[in-house]
Amino acid sequence: METIKALFVKPDPQAQVRKCNMLIRSNIRKLDRDIAQVKQVETKTKNLILQADKRAARDPSRQKQAAREVRDFARELIRARKTSARLVTAKAQLNSVQMQVNEAFALRKIEGSIRASVGIMKDVRTLISLPDLAITMRELSVELTKAGIIEEMAEDMMPETDMLEEDEEAEGEVEKVLGEILKDRMEKTGALPSVPVEKEQPAAEEEEEDTEAMMDQMRNRLEALRS
Repeated sequence: METIKALFVKPDPQAQVRKCNMLIRSNIRKLDRDIAQVKQVETKTKNLILQADKRAARDPSRQKQAAREVRDFARELIRARKTSARLVTAKAQLNSVQMQVNEAFALRKIEGSIRASVGIMKDVRTLISLPDLAITMRELSVELTKAGIIEEMAEDMMPETDMLEEDEEAEGEVEKVLGEILKDRMEKTGALPSVPVEKEQPAAEEEEEDTEAMMDQMRNRLEALRS
């Protein structure tokens, strides 16, 4: 019955704007939580870099292992910062969408009609590509389409959802991050921790076991960092 009624009765503009704002605010709160979590990861990773560097200074025999850890954690920090930057940009886009949606409904009151916005459509398409926002952003796009603020988006117009995939961080980025975090160490030694390049030689069984144990430890630390 409600479906048949919807075919003949136009949606209430006030109800539409309330629902749109509710969805936008929900997504903004989600982004705020995600940004806070990523900031915590950044702080934790910085501390792990400093701890690994101190271990190397205390025990020269662990220098090679600590140097690897420092660089792995630096790459993790770079990924966290890039994620944080994307989330902050997404929040700015959502705030822009909210402002434009409210303006569109306000103009509708004055002019009695509403015009589709290419800018809002572009922002919505970008935000749908964020996996954590995809469902609610698609719901928002449906409401905005009903209101006439954006045109209906076909599935083949939807952006790919792989924008969070990372390329291997360049060594230049790693050096820059380590230079920032280990500034005091650089002032004393003039160098950043690096993994020594060794001549190829047959590895002893004990050495292989130590290396495997070290890599398992690193994987566990990185998994704990991501969780």
